Amino acid sequence: MTTAAMPPSDPSREEFLASGDAAGVLARRTSEVDQAVLRAFEETLAVLYRSGLAAIAVGGYGRRELFPYSDVDVLLLTSKDLSGEGDRAAISCFVQRLWDAGLRLSHSVHTVEECTTLNVQNIELMVSLLDMRPLAGDARMFEDLSIRFPKFLREEGRILARHICRLARPRHDRFQNTVYHLEPDIKECPGGIRDVHLTHWLERLRAAVAQAPPEEAIQFLGRLRCLLHYRAGRDSNRLSFEMQEEAVALEFFGRHTPADFMREYYSRALTIHRAAVAAMEQAEDTGSNLLSQFRAWRSRLSNADFSVVREQVHLKNPMQMEADPGLALRFYQFIARHGLKPAPESEARIARSASRATPRWEDAVALLRQPHALEALRAMHSSGVLKTWLPEWARIECLVVRDFHHRYTVDEHSLVAIGELAALGGSTQPEKLRFRQVIEEVEQPELLSFALLFHDTGKSVSMTDHVVESERLASQALERLGAPADSRRAILFLVRHHGDLSLAMSTRDPADPATSQWLARRVETIENLRLLLLISYADSSAVHPGSMTAWRMEQLWRIYVEAYSELTRALDIERIGDQTGDAVEASGFEAGFPTRYLRTQTPEAIEAHRALHEAAARRGVAVDLHKREGVWRLALAARDRAGLFASLCGAISGFGLNILKAEAFTNRRGMVLDMFAFSDPNRNLDLNPPEVERFRATLERAALGKVDPVELLKRRPKPKLPSRGAHVAGVVSINQRASESATLVEVTAQDRPGLLYDISRTISEAGCGIDVVLVDTEAHKALDVFYITANGKKLDEAKAAALRGKLLAVIQ
Repeated sequence: MTTAAMPPSDPSREEFLASGDAAGVLARRTSEVDQAVLRAFEETLAVLYRSGLAAIAVGGYGRRELFPYSDVDVLLLTSKDLSGEGDRAAISCFVQRLWDAGLRLSHSVHTVEECTTLNVQNIELMVSLLDMRPLAGDARMFEDLSIRFPKFLREEGRILARHICRLARPRHDRFQNTVYHLEPDIKECPGGIRDVHLTHWLERLRAAVAQAPPEEAIQFLGRLRCLLHYRAGRDSNRLSFEMQEEAVALEFFGRHTPADFMREYYSRALTIHRAAVAAMEQAEDTGSNLLSQFRAWRSRLSNADFSVVREQVHLKNPMQMEADPGLALRFYQFIARHGLKPAPESEARIARSASRATPRWEDAVALLRQPHALEALRAMHSSGVLKTWLPEWARIECLVVRDFHHRYTVDEHSLVAIGELAALGGSTQPEKLRFRQVIEEVEQPELLSFALLFHDTGKSVSMTDHVVESERLASQALERLGAPADSRRAILFLVRHHGDLSLAMSTRDPADPATSQWLARRVETIENLRLLLLISYADSSAVHPGSMTAWRMEQLWRIYVEAYSELTRALDIERIGDQTGDAVEASGFEAGFPTRYLRTQTPEAIEAHRALHEAAARRGVAVDLHKREGVWRLALAARDRAGLFASLCGAISGFGLNILKAEAFTNRRGMVLDMFAFSDPNRNLDLNPPEVERFRATLERAALGKVDPVELLKRRPKPKLPSRGAHVAGVVSINQRASESATLVEVTAQDRPGLLYDISRTISEAGCGIDVVLVDTEAHKALDVFYITANGKKLDEAKAAALRGKLLAVIQ
């Protein structure tokens, strides 16, 4: 259908701008068009077709909902075929007369039989007939259709309703299923006039009994669309920044500030969109046995606190909220775990009492780690619970920042970014697989989500330097939640530097070594770089659909690779105490460690390591073993010796433990600090406390060379192998340019029990010493970095090639 333009009279325009009476505009224009259609029909068609032809208003015209420049839909209902040359000429004359009158008509010609037969290729016709009314011609034709059409709806109404929903879903998808666009299309966007029509159609078909959108919200959109039409002089429905300014100047819109006006728009649009989605869900469920069976199965997720009915979570005992404020926290964690929706009445009750709950960091982690965390965050956002628990969020709620690159409000941009990160984890697109592999290497992905919630909160104060305020607000929230020091440090780093990679891409040459050196100084550690890559990907992808182009993705990856290489080189080159500033800090045992040590360890951890060093100096070895956040942590200080690191790896693996991360540093006094993080898949240490002491003693003996790790490994049970789809190809790379004094060896391999022991033993047996180790293991993939020497010098080419061959044999 084409758009229509019948210039309304100036008095109507001026009267509307003075009063905001949209209903009066629609009624007057409908009356004017009725008269024009009746006159054209009488002058062209009535004289030729005394019977068997009628003009019928359908669609918005049938509803008497003609905005100033809306299209005009007319159905010519006929009793016979009108494809003859004379018939076509007569109809053309009718259409031409209306065009000459200033109308651009969208017309169709159909028989009663065609109008009462389901045609999935022309669902729009069926839908338009839901709002039909007679205009001119043979009244018996309309009476016949009026009798037969209700019978058609009784037989085919459910199918028609589902087709209506199928047409609406792609429309919602086209606008990313959100009302929070900076310059929304108030007709087509979610929460727009099309959603009002949707609920009306489904109600007419008796396919849904959901609550209709509030009349105030519908009237608001009506006034807004009239204004857009009058100002543009055409069928324009985009609420641009300029039109937002025009709207707030009109008294009937309340003379808001632009920001408050848009908050009102989003609030009303959200109400309409919710009603439309609820109606669609009811219509889609009707008659679908498979969907009904699935929803019945999902009801088994109900527990002592919550009932699951038709994909919605209900409070089993609403009165329990009074005695158990933590129920509100568990409610959204349950949604995040299962991907369900909150029942409106339960959500309203929780929203009223949310202020009584006091969320802690553990509660935030429990929610953000779930597979459907975004659904829970959106539910909390729309109900107001999110800003109750995170008051800083209220600063950016519905915040419009006039940036011609961004499409969404600041709060919606942050949620979309979290969604982009979640989607990355399951992506199979070839160009995104590299990023997916990185996110699989991240130990605490919830830190990324929390940082994205806060990364733009400072835009409520300043656009030019929002990062400082964003970091302050994030720090304030983290302190209130009681987040541990390492989590706070990581999140604040991400908030502070979330734009660094984008800045490097847009203002620096990726091929220039100075770019990677600049980034390495700002990022400081490989762990920080991984997190920064992912938050940069999510932030850029959430600007607008299609913003993360293949070219931009490649540039981002290139910047990451160059910075990664620079940081890897710095593991051996930058040593504590090499510079005057470091020498002050390096008062003892840490002198000679890579500067990375100071960047990754908290002051408390450094003090604990210093105590270990002092104990090891007296006893030869000292061990600190504890469990934190579900992972066992080991720090061991000892006098360096050949094969020390390999012995410790063998001891850990021999106890059936899986090494997740490892670092090994040697100071200038020949003392070693080895740090491991490992899991206990069989819970041997958890369930048998005496085993912890036996393990500690084994580690000490291994460090002193008093136990053979090979014997320990023989007793380890065979593990379950990963699926073939999880296979990782083994790669060993040798880099002689990364360091002046050592050879850099990087190993990527399929992880398996004892792998790190085999690699480190092979290095030792080749007559090489390990100066620095950085090991990371995630999702069956081992990523190991070693700086090694032979007789205190880097390996010659022959020895390096031989070692590479031996390592390949081990990992394959």
